[in-house]
Amino acid sequence: MPAASSMRIDDRAPAGAPPAGEPAPAGPNGPLLGPARLEAAFAVRGGRTVLSSKLHTAPLKIAKAFDRPHELAVIVMDASPGMLAGDRYEMEWTAEKGARVYLTNQGHTRVHPSPPGRGALLMQRYTLREEACIQAMMEPLMLYRDAELDARTEVELGPGAVWLSSEILCPGRAGRGERFAFRRYDSELVVRRGGEPIFRSRQHIEPAKHRIAAPGAWEDRTHIGMLYCFSDRLDTLHLEAAREAAEQAAATVPGGCLAGASRTWRHGIVVMAAGDAAWRLQRVLEAAWRALRRTLLAMPETVWTE
Repeated sequence: MPAASSMRIDDRAPAGAPPAGEPAPAGPNGPLLGPARLEAAFAVRGGRTVLSSKLHTAPLKIAKAFDRPHELAVIVMDASPGMLAGDRYEMEWTAEKGARVYLTNQGHTRVHPSPPGRGALLMQRYTLREEACIQAMMEPLMLYRDAELDARTEVELGPGAVWLSSEILCPGRAGRGERFAFRRYDSELVVRRGGEPIFRSRQHIEPAKHRIAAPGAWEDRTHIGMLYCFSDRLDTLHLEAAREAAEQAAATVPGGCLAGASRTWRHGIVVMAAGDAAWRLQRVLEAAWRALRRTLLAMPETVWTE
C-alpha cells in the first residue's frame, strides 16, 4: 500500500551541524557529528490521518506509512547497525487534533559498546493535541556488553488525547554470555497534561554496582517490560481490562512470566511484566494493548484488521 500523501521533506541542516562547506569539528576519537533527527507531524485530512510533514537525517527515517481504516501505521527505520559510542538520536512526534497514529520500528534498538562516559543518547518527545492518539509500540531495546545509554522521553497531552507506549529491556545477547554485562542504562519518562506534570519515572541500572538478583529486584528474571497508557479518559474499567488481559497472557505463555497493572497518580495506567525472554513479554504487553484498543479507543484489536 502506498505511503500517505501530503508530506514535506525538510532539507535543512540538522541541529549542531557545521555551516555548509566547513568540516565537522574534531574530537579525540574523530569528527563530532550533529545528532540524528527524526521529526514527524500528523493531521486529519478528509477524515483520514496523514503524515503532514517530516524531517529526517541519517541514519533515521520513516521507512513506510500505511493508511489503515482506523489510523496511520508508520514504520521507523534506523539504517545503521545500531547506536554506537557518542550517538545522539532525537525524535519528535506531533499529532494534531483527532489524528491517530501507530508507530513501530523494523527491529530491536541495539546499543553497542562504548568507552566509559561516551555512551549513546536517545531523546524522544511526543506532542498530542486534543483527541489525538499515538501508539508507540517499538521493538525491544538490546544493551550489548559495555553499552551505555541515556534515554529521555517527554509527553505532552491535550484534552482527550491518548498516549500508549511499550518498552522492553533486554540485558544483552544471552547466547554470548552478555546478561547484565552492559555498563549503564538511565531512562526517564515525564508526562504532562496541559503543561502540568502528571507522571515521572526513572530507571537507573548499573549492573556492576547494583544487586540485580536481590529479593524485590530482578531476582531470577532477566527481561522487564512496561506498557504505558495516559489519557484523561481512563477509568477503572480500562485498568481492569488491561490487568485481566496481561495476567491471562502471562499465565498461558509457554515458560511463564510475571505481570501486573496499576493506576498512576493521575490519568495513567502502567502494565509491567518480567521474565526471561523478550517474546514472552511482548505477548503479555500486546494482550494488554489490545484490551485498551478495544475498551478505550473503540478500535479493532490489531492494526492490520480491515
